[in-house]
Amino acid sequence: MHRYRSHTCGELRSADIGSDVRLSGWLHNRRNLGGILFVDLRDHYGVTQLIVHPEADGSGPVIERLSSLPKETVVRVDGRVVSRGAENVNPELATGEIDVEVSEVEVLGASEQVPFTINADDGVNEERRLEFRFLDLRRERMHRNIMLRSQVIAAIRRKMTEQGFTEMATPILSATSPEGARDYLVPSRVHPGSFYALPQAPQQFKQLLMIAGFDRYFQIAPCFRDEDARADRSPGEFYQLDVEMSFVEQEDVFAVIERVMTELFEEFGRGWHVTSPFPRIPYREAMAKYGTDKPDLRARLELTDVSHVFEGSGFRAFADQHVRALGVPDTAGQPRRFFDEMGDFATGLGAKGLAWVRVGEDMTLTGPIAKFLTEENVEALVTAVGAKPGTAIFFGAGEEAEVSRVMSAVRVEAARRAGHFEENVFRFCWIVDFPMFERNEDTGAIEFSHNPFSMPQGGLAALEEQHPLDVLAWQYDIVCNGVELSSGAIRNHEPEIMFKAFGIAGYSPEDVERDFGGMLRAFRYGAPPHGGIAPGVDRIVMLLAGEPNIRETIAFPLNGNAEDLLMGAPSPVDETRLRELHLSVRKPPTQKG
Repeated sequence: MHRYRSHTCGELRSADIGSDVRLSGWLHNRRNLGGILFVDLRDHYGVTQLIVHPEADGSGPVIERLSSLPKETVVRVDGRVVSRGAENVNPELATGEIDVEVSEVEVLGASEQVPFTINADDGVNEERRLEFRFLDLRRERMHRNIMLRSQVIAAIRRKMTEQGFTEMATPILSATSPEGARDYLVPSRVHPGSFYALPQAPQQFKQLLMIAGFDRYFQIAPCFRDEDARADRSPGEFYQLDVEMSFVEQEDVFAVIERVMTELFEEFGRGWHVTSPFPRIPYREAMAKYGTDKPDLRARLELTDVSHVFEGSGFRAFADQHVRALGVPDTAGQPRRFFDEMGDFATGLGAKGLAWVRVGEDMTLTGPIAKFLTEENVEALVTAVGAKPGTAIFFGAGEEAEVSRVMSAVRVEAARRAGHFEENVFRFCWIVDFPMFERNEDTGAIEFSHNPFSMPQGGLAALEEQHPLDVLAWQYDIVCNGVELSSGAIRNHEPEIMFKAFGIAGYSPEDVERDFGGMLRAFRYGAPPHGGIAPGVDRIVMLLAGEPNIRETIAFPLNGNAEDLLMGAPSPVDETRLRELHLSVRKPPTQKG
């Protein structure tokens, strides 16, 4: 028999009854019922229940040892497989038809008292969990999430290869990239005063691969960005399905990614329905209807701009403001508490409140602000929203961007509470026709609004003939259930267009040559039309696992302050190492030590 095990803890079935077996694993849980000791033994593959009868020959030392060892001790046990009996079968356990009667125990790895419970969720805070991440990953939910991640990545590789893509690696140490976030810099020992940058994305390299003649590239690419954490974004590093294709238009990219996403979410999506094909929603339409370019289409409600209804109105709270209305049908049976709780929700987002009215059977309005509305206001409002008897109308008023932010969240929450939300479904969409440029609110300067390497719709003529804020780009996002999975674009591969686009954004030809000389040089030697996208692997797994926080799908994530509490990173470097790298540390005035 093998030194450590003849079977795994998830393997034994009723067909093994009567067999002598050897198992190894962690002491997961135990119960003493009338002198009979039951122990759950866990390994990577599952759980097997061990049993020791006090009257069995030689059982005394076995019971004493299994009763006294701390949970999470690693042991080897020898024993015989026995039937539980039909009345004791555990249908929720793969090994639930059998027990193993233990005759011998050996400790393989002693354990101290664990700082939190492994076999149940005891509400321990995230910082403690990350400090002892190796224990946290033993929990069933976390173990399942990490295994799901592995399976999803394996499936992605298989599906991309089936569609004719070649997996290729791009550099980790490279030059800085204009991806919109801060780089992580690596000092060069052999080039004093110079730094490498960890890639925010393989953007330039994957384009260079297309110019080099590789037609369809993909990579499960590590990316590094020095940015703050969010529930759907982990600081430090993340992984993406990086894709680039030659001789394609936007719809060609969509066809590849829709197939991969549909198959992936059907395979791993807990039986939820995947809506296909994915609708294409222009950026400006998304902002108007949903208040965001990441709409959750499970919410079957839309926003309406009603600023015109109150323009010059005597209702000072709405007059000369941007006003967005949300019509919620069929609320006649909703109590006042529904409206109060929606107001609390809005104030929790930073709003001053949430005004509302409700349409009665005679089409008159009731509610806190109804008395401030004229007959003309009411008629125009009901028409704009398409309201019917029983419709509740919520309002957000103020600066457009802030109103959009609050009302986009109110739209989804109201849909959930009022029964206009579709459960157990993955609703994808493409957001298309992004503006090429935007105006910086602080400086008034024209800047790129998305990816600077995107092809403008209309090419050079659009840049020369249209106002910059009217130019649209071949840029797109893929969104699922309100989570942006990726941005992508058809790339600008013509130097003349690149110089013109960057010139509008304030870059001189010399700036472009200095910052993007490698790309420009490549463009001058025959660049094919190409485009791509890079869906985030972490976010995909987060959705498939049904987790609200992206760190629950990453084995060893940084915390919200970009710290590794387990390994102690980031950490100071001694003076010898700093001298070797030609560096000195200058701490902020408020920081001691």
